[in-house]
Order: sequence, then C-alpha cells, then structure tokens
Amino acid sequence: MDNASILVVDDDKGTRESLSEILNLDGYHTEIAENGQKAIKLLGEKEYDVILTDLKMPMADGLDVLKYVKRSNSITEVVIFTGFGTIKNAVEAMKAGAYDYILKPLQTEEMKIVIQKALEHKRLKAENILLRKQLKTKYKFENLLGNHEKMLEVFKLIETVADCNSTVLVYGESGTGKELVARAIHYNSNRQDRPLIPVNCGAIPEDLLESELFGHERGAFTGAIATRKGRFELASGGTIFLDEIGEMSPALQVKILRVLQEQEFERIGGSKSIRVDVRVIAATNKNLEEQVSNRTFREDLFYRLNVIPIDIPPLRVRTSDVPLLAYHFIEKFNKEKKRNIEEFSPECMQILMNYHWPGNVRELENLMERLVILKGKGTVVPEDLPEKLLAARQGSLVPKIEIPEAGICFKSLVSEFEKKLIIQALDKSNWIKNKAAKLLNLNRTTLVEKIKKIDIQ
Repeated sequence: MDNASILVVDDDKGTRESLSEILNLDGYHTEIAENGQKAIKLLGEKEYDVILTDLKMPMADGLDVLKYVKRSNSITEVVIFTGFGTIKNAVEAMKAGAYDYILKPLQTEEMKIVIQKALEHKRLKAENILLRKQLKTKYKFENLLGNHEKMLEVFKLIETVADCNSTVLVYGESGTGKELVARAIHYNSNRQDRPLIPVNCGAIPEDLLESELFGHERGAFTGAIATRKGRFELASGGTIFLDEIGEMSPALQVKILRVLQEQEFERIGGSKSIRVDVRVIAATNKNLEEQVSNRTFREDLFYRLNVIPIDIPPLRVRTSDVPLLAYHFIEKFNKEKKRNIEEFSPECMQILMNYHWPGNVRELENLMERLVILKGKGTVVPEDLPEKLLAARQGSLVPKIEIPEAGICFKSLVSEFEKKLIIQALDKSNWIKNKAAKLLNLNRTTLVEKIKKIDIQ
C-alpha cells in the first residue's frame, strides 16, 4: 500500500524513533506517540492504516489503544509488540481484535512482513465495505449485479428498452441470469403493475406446452374437464417470458409467430379468437441463427423475436464481478440461514476470480450458500473451497508450452522453470529462506540445496 500511514507508539524514545526511521526508509509515512494516551488523542484527529504499539506503557497501554480503535469502528489494524513476560496479555489483545503481535527484541524483517500483511488485510476490509456500498447503488436491477463494462452495457440497454413494447431476445449460457434480465425489463417498464408470466419451453413436455401457452376449452381432450386459460391470456396487459425458446417444436413456433403478428390466438378446442396485449421476452442458450440454417427454427419467427437482442456475458468473461456477486450472495444467505460469514481471504478471492465458472452465476450462488451453511462464521479461506476449485488453481499454475517441430530441451526447460519459482518465492518472502520454503512446500534444507545447485545469488 503506497504511502501507508503508520502510528508508532512506545514509551521508550529510542525504540519509537528507531522504528519510525526504519519504516520511513521503506516508504511509509510515520508518526510517533510516547504513550497510549497521546496515541488516542492523535486517533481522534486522523485515521492511520496501521498502529504499531508497545503493550506495556504508563498512563494508557497498547490494549487501551486497541479498545479505542474497535469502539470507533475503525478499520485500522493494530499490531502489538511485547516482551516474553507478557505473551499472555498479547494473546488477550489478539482476542480483543489486534491483527498480530511481535515479540521483543524486534526483528526488522519480521516486523516488515507483519506490517505488509496487516496493510493487505486492511485493504481487503476497505474493499469489503466498498462492495457492500455498491450493492445499494445502481449497479443492479433486482438481483442482476455487475460493474463490468459488458454488464453496464446490458443495464443501459435494459433502461433504454424497458418502456417500449418491442420484443426482446435474451442470449446467454445457462446460469447467466436470463430470467433476471426479463424481470428487470418488466419491473422497470410501464407494465410493472401487470403480471410477468414465465414459461420454460424446455421443461414442459411438447404435448402439454401448447395447452400451457394458449389454454383449452372444456372437453378439448381427455382430461380437459374445465376451460382453462393459458399463459398468454394470463399475461395480458403484462409480459410473457419464453425461456429456452430454441427447444420449441416447429408446429408451436407457427402459433407463436401468429400471436406476435396478430396479438390473438384460439384456445385448444375453441373457435373464438382471443385478443391479448402482451409483451414477449424470449431467451435462449442456443445459437438460433444456426438453428435457422439447419431448418430447426423458423426464420420468420427468429426475426420477429430478435428485434432487440441482449447478450449476457458468461461469468468467466467478467470475473471482476465475482467479488461483488460473492458478497451479495453471502449477505443474502447469512440473513436467510442466520450465519455470520464476514469476508474472504485474499488468496481465497483470487481462486474464485481465477475459476472458469461453467455454471456461471448460478454456480457461484450455490457455492456461496454451501459456504454459509458449512463454514458458518468468520473468514472463508482456500481450505473451505471445493476440491475442483483448488484443483483448477493448481492447474492454472502450470504454464502452457507448445512443443515446436524441432523439439525442446526438457532438462533445461524444467531447470529454468524451477529457478523462476524459487526466485519468486524468495522475493515474496524478502529472501527469508524459511518462509520461501513454506511457500513452495519444501523443507528448508531442500530449498538451500536447490539454491546452491542453480547458483542463485
């Protein structure tokens, strides 16, 4: 975090000035306070990213500073340093909400790593707050969420076409939210006080679908013991949503075409034409133009439906929306299931954003419900995720290499890849070999041998 502000609190002048100087050299902006009372006064005047405080001090100690931060609902992280004799108190401070504690005498590299992690945790909390605020703004239509440019285009199109009566054809893979788009159009239109009637054309058997759509007269067929209105009739004055219209039989396509052209139809077994005022929104996860070419979908009906096409991008195309959606569903299921999942660790969120989401938003929603039920509270970490997401993460770490016709040198390529991994781990751990070994899941001695072997300086 560039230009992060850190408040150093210690009653020993030499210690606080030394710590301040070290942190300033690393690019942080620091201020100092000689005790907890002075620190609390400064905290009443401005916000800091991290507070680095001694535990034991006269007048007001580090625990008093921590309690003040928590009472003020600040997202400032508090790191406490303490001597061996007060470790019990430091543990109590952790329970009270401190980010971490460091034992005296302070090790410079350890202190820098803890502060970096505290800053990252503070950044994550700030993002969580921003995401929750975004959920209350115009980033959504009902449960249709997103701030990716492609979703903003969809929202703009919904606003533009909502009040007209033109037919809309929504394209999108399963789970992308096609019905949510239909609902957004209907409930932002001048038909919002009239019914929205959904029909899943792929879920209703073909021999029943005609009756569902147009209704039937009493005695029209065996079992028709009473006259029944169809979905088009029920939707009059409002909107009918024909989901998965690409599954509809050619015979029914002809009847849908007539309704679109004439705004009238007959019930099965009836002779009287029934006029309706219905707006049609259709949706499909298939390529209707290909179906037209293959003569499995009527060309004239396609052009009647495709007046205003809306294409919903799959989740893998708009992975920047994953955090917004994840927190939306977490809040929803926390409320429903009476749980308290608070946040995702940075590593966990990165895995979610890297996953390809074949089931799209529906798959993400189902996963969030599962996490809320099984985890219950606290922070979601990678270990809480299903194996397939973790496996996908491992797979994404392996670079894709095209072997040329001339072939490759397997040994040198593997050695080069190994060298890059080790250097990256050393850089991430500030060249502390113990920590680098943990990042690579290696023993420290194994890592040291590899460093010597490949001559990393």
